[in-house]
Amino acid sequence: MLESIQFLNKEFFWLLLLLPIAIVWYVLKHSKQTAELKISSIKGFKSSSSFWSNFRHLLFALRLIALALLITALARPRTVDVSTKTKTTSGIDIVMAIDVSASMLAKDLRPNRLDALKEVAADFIDGRPNDRIGLVEYAGEAYTKTPITSDKSIVKRSLRDINYNSIIEGGTAIGMGLATSVNRLKDSRAKSKVIILLTDGVNNSGFIDPKIASELAVEYGIKVYTIGLGTNGMALSPIGFNPNGSFRYGRMQVEIDEALLKEIALETGGKYFRATNNDKLAQIYEEINKLEKTEVEETKYYNYDEKYRPLVLLAGLLLLIELVLRNTIFRSFV
Repeated sequence: MLESIQFLNKEFFWLLLLLPIAIVWYVLKHSKQTAELKISSIKGFKSSSSFWSNFRHLLFALRLIALALLITALARPRTVDVSTKTKTTSGIDIVMAIDVSASMLAKDLRPNRLDALKEVAADFIDGRPNDRIGLVEYAGEAYTKTPITSDKSIVKRSLRDINYNSIIEGGTAIGMGLATSVNRLKDSRAKSKVIILLTDGVNNSGFIDPKIASELAVEYGIKVYTIGLGTNGMALSPIGFNPNGSFRYGRMQVEIDEALLKEIALETGGKYFRATNNDKLAQIYEEINKLEKTEVEETKYYNYDEKYRPLVLLAGLLLLIELVLRNTIFRSFV
């Protein structure tokens, strides 16, 4: 309760320093006002202590407490209730086009390229609460994994389900992946439309030229960020199958068509990135997250409840009690 109270005029608390000064003044004044009688013996007097005489200090205590309450009231104690209303003024529709070819199982990223991407992409999705996001998978062909939706739980569940499978035709059809993503966004009414296209290879499959797909993106006002995934040099990649059906790995040269990815990004107003390790991949998604900001209008409402009135009333009551006692019970002593 006390933690929620704030004081508007805290400088008035300096007046509390007057209280110890008042106490010292009262003690000194009281000692000087005490009458003295010098006699040779007090055997003839009955020794007794007067309760009312000692209790008269209550008047000063009441006045002191009242003063402390008035100083606290001057500091304007109050509680504040803050309510926030958030309105998204311009949302962004985002499609993440993910290469799921066999080469995405290469182990130059931990534990492999595809799993590293899924982990980073999940964090990216969590950081876009006001946007709609969709997923497109592509290898030798492309299809929509999840249409653009504001339900992040659906998107993240679909992202977790992305794995290499032999059902999709082998190869890397960058043009198909980009065109499918454009198709998902072309009817969007969002003020900003973005595709994040990730691949670890070169365009060697599909029937749509990547340049044609990028021209479609430009026509529909879609910005494309491209990411080349893979270390420089050689990487431990799948090169065949073992008798038990598992992949056989070997060292292979990493080949990424960076010229094509740079051209797509430049033509559509996006940016090209190269991710050679897990940390770099995470940094890339953080940078894209900063580049594509959603405008959010936040309105805060403050409801103040002033607490000084009860303090003033209590101080007034104490002063009234002191006045009544001073002029009745303690009239002969003060």
